[in-house]
Amino acid sequence: MGLLVVGSIALDSVETPFGSNADALGGSATFFGYAATVFHPVLAVGVVGDDFPEVELQRLAERGVDLAGVERVAGESFRWKGKYSYDLRNRETLDTRLGVFADFEPRLPDAYRDAKLVFLGNIDPALQLKVLDQVRRPDLVACDTMNYWIQSERETLMALLERIDLLMVNDAEARQLSGDWNVYRAARWILQHGPRMVIIKQGEYGAVLVDETGIFYVPAFPLEEIRDPTGAGDAFAGGFMGHLARSGDLTHANLRRAMVFGATAGSFAVERFSVERFLEIGVAEFTARARAFSDLVHFDTDGMGDHDG
Repeated sequence: MGLLVVGSIALDSVETPFGSNADALGGSATFFGYAATVFHPVLAVGVVGDDFPEVELQRLAERGVDLAGVERVAGESFRWKGKYSYDLRNRETLDTRLGVFADFEPRLPDAYRDAKLVFLGNIDPALQLKVLDQVRRPDLVACDTMNYWIQSERETLMALLERIDLLMVNDAEARQLSGDWNVYRAARWILQHGPRMVIIKQGEYGAVLVDETGIFYVPAFPLEEIRDPTGAGDAFAGGFMGHLARSGDLTHANLRRAMVFGATAGSFAVERFSVERFLEIGVAEFTARARAFSDLVHFDTDGMGDHDG
């Protein structure tokens, strides 16, 4: 089952209270690819400049990311620099240099157009629509967006919602998009405007999947060491979609399992800077942590009885 990601491949410089790095591998397609390829190969579409380290592209390829859709063009690669607060909840963007990403026009190789699972990373919704014009018959299209596009390209974004199956956003973005402070009502609003599913990510509080059948909640994995939250949401998407691609199962029960794999990927992403943690793990460690999620929420209902007051 072909798994396609379209998004940024960038160089990040990040400062947190627990360390820093400079010009490290980043971008939505990158974090998605490293997480998803734990389970399934990925077809990537993006652009890098002629200054992008060749060794990083080689590592992506060795992970199982097909780079036939990644263009290298003259100019500077997309660079982002940010600083996080002590609690890692807030970040300040210190510098954004789009470079060649400013003129990015996604072009899918013909073999990519038959991908059955598509993830549209956080890019201009007009470009996301252009991708959908190129894929043939996907079984599931998932999409990410951000507050900038919600504010500046709302009309285009609303048109995009009518053509996707799943929207992945954080709680602030869901509130901004819907105009409702309650995330569950916000999710219902989103479902009324096209997608049949919405995932609302809530950082250290976990994530919820909402569809017509109800609500499924997965907590964040309790971690004692967190270094860098950059890319956690894209890693979540990679774990989620990677599991679906590996299993070939889009039933509601398996979507719930995919939520756990998404949360697992996000938990690994924040333990190191950039994609460093994914270089250390394989399927066994990934699956072991995913199974440990059951211990977080399982309890025995025997003995609860019926309490009438």
